[in-house]
Amino acid sequence: VSPQTMGEGPGLVIPMALERAGMTLDQMDLIEVNEAFAIQVLANEHVLGWDRDRLNVHGGAIALGHPTGISGARIVVTLSHALKTHDKEFGIASICGGGGVTMATVIKREN
Repeated sequence: VSPQTMGEGPGLVIPMALERAGMTLDQMDLIEVNEAFAIQVLANEHVLGWDRDRLNVHGGAIALGHPTGISGARIVVTLSHALKTHDKEFGIASICGGGGVTMATVIKREN
């Protein structure tokens, strides 16, 4: 993702991760997207059309914090915990970073 448009990264990589998993966004019980900025989440929502009731159910980075160098791990752990807490099976986590680094991963909760 271009560093100039890094905030739009989740809107580009979430569909790629879902395609690799053979799934759709509608099949995701929960969605965890890093909130570097509030507008970044809204811009990606405009592209992907996710259900806000499934997004960052324990709060995003604006509420929980955006620790330098570990935000990616934080969102994966937060999503894993939320899947267990809410008794859900599938979730997707995504983060964009300075310099254009962006990732998304689909997680399945095992009992």
